[in-house]
Amino acid sequence: MALALVHSRAQIGVQAPAVSVETHLANGLPTLTLVGLPETTVKESKDRVRSAIVNSGLDYPARRITQSLAPADLPKDGGRYDLAIALGILAASGQVPAAALSEFECLGELALSGALRAVQGVLPAALAARKAGRALVVPRENAEEACLASGLAVYAVGHLLELVGHLTGQSPLAPYAANGLLLNPQPYPDLSDVQGQIAAKRALMIAAAGAHNLLFTGPPGTGKTLLASRLPGLLPALDEHEALEVAAIRSVSGHGPLDSWPQRPFRHPHHSASGPALVGGGSRPQPGEITLAHHGVLFLDELPEFERRVLEVLREPLESGEIVIARARDRVRFPARFQLVAAMNPCPCGYLGDPSAQCRCSSEQIQRYRNKLSGPLLDRIDLHLTVARESTTLSNAPSGEASACIAQVVASARELQQRRQGCANAFLDMQGLHAHCSLNTADQAWLENACERLNLSLRAAHRLLKVARTLADLDGAGAIAKSHLAEALQYRPVG
Repeated sequence: MALALVHSRAQIGVQAPAVSVETHLANGLPTLTLVGLPETTVKESKDRVRSAIVNSGLDYPARRITQSLAPADLPKDGGRYDLAIALGILAASGQVPAAALSEFECLGELALSGALRAVQGVLPAALAARKAGRALVVPRENAEEACLASGLAVYAVGHLLELVGHLTGQSPLAPYAANGLLLNPQPYPDLSDVQGQIAAKRALMIAAAGAHNLLFTGPPGTGKTLLASRLPGLLPALDEHEALEVAAIRSVSGHGPLDSWPQRPFRHPHHSASGPALVGGGSRPQPGEITLAHHGVLFLDELPEFERRVLEVLREPLESGEIVIARARDRVRFPARFQLVAAMNPCPCGYLGDPSAQCRCSSEQIQRYRNKLSGPLLDRIDLHLTVARESTTLSNAPSGEASACIAQVVASARELQQRRQGCANAFLDMQGLHAHCSLNTADQAWLENACERLNLSLRAAHRLLKVARTLADLDGAGAIAKSHLAEALQYRPVG
């Protein structure tokens, strides 16, 4: 048969759209033509495929070969199509049965020897193949990652000849038996290492319990970075759905095949990071720091040192939990449901209001420094806390509760929220806010009066209600009380 069809998958963000590799052999001068918007790496596959087929002891047809990567308007990039292109040639030339290929989707880059090399973005392709009802053929290094899509038949192949033997029935392959990715959690830094700072630890617990954004302000050396790095250890472990999303993001971001079960990410970009580095971008859109922090923590230290235009791109993802990167040929949607934790000094020199040092900044310098952060961005941060300097001690003994103890309290609050509304309090929409954060008449009037006196926006008032709901959950209360509203108000900036 001079015509063959092989199924494969592209990679567009964290999506894996279907690609059909159609192959036709015709009489004429021996040549291979690839159509369907192939990028340079795909065009180069004709040389890799030819050498792989010849060096595997198979026949490379001396005919006019035309291969179409459909859909034609979807850009194709990377070496992931090598295996499908080679199988198309072999099936069209009758060396493997074309009918057997309808049950499979194929991913893999070919070495000149015919060996298969690992590719990135296998997990999204595996999830899509499972939905389509087909088995997936991948390089052996990608097999464990592909098996995260439970219920999918995965065939792990180390060489082109292994797959040819399976398709011809000479040496059938059994579906890959997953060993299971190692559950090898790396220990997070423990909160008991932080001495004192009772108020800041309380704010961390509230932030963890409700997935609230948090801003620490204080002089240098007061432990702001130390505190922020302890937040991941207070958060509940990822459930299966969240873990698959985190794993899929890691799969497409070029970190190599997964070797362990994912944990909640903690991303800490430098303040010199650009906008595309933070939110994603490039001619071929790649995930940025906010996507790499999906279901985890994004920590921005020295917040005013970031360029203002870079910080402003965070405003929409903080509300929507996703980012859309639009390019001339691509429109890619990346998930970005992260928890923002930031730290900053109160002034350029850092010692405004600190009794142990004399601030050298003028009022104009202080105002210019604070103006680097816009009101709309600060409005989206639920908890604002000043971290004061405490007495200096050189004791090596850790103090305070361990992360594990606080994590149990946080887990109980999160379970309560999941049962009640299906999400953390910070992600409540307007309907959920009215349903689960209602107040009695007296407390409603008191809160409206307080918001008017503090000049809080409606967004800030809604976020204040969500924090109060979290405080009520931590207390095991069914309804928000005035004490919860009062404590939540303490975490809003004044002036």
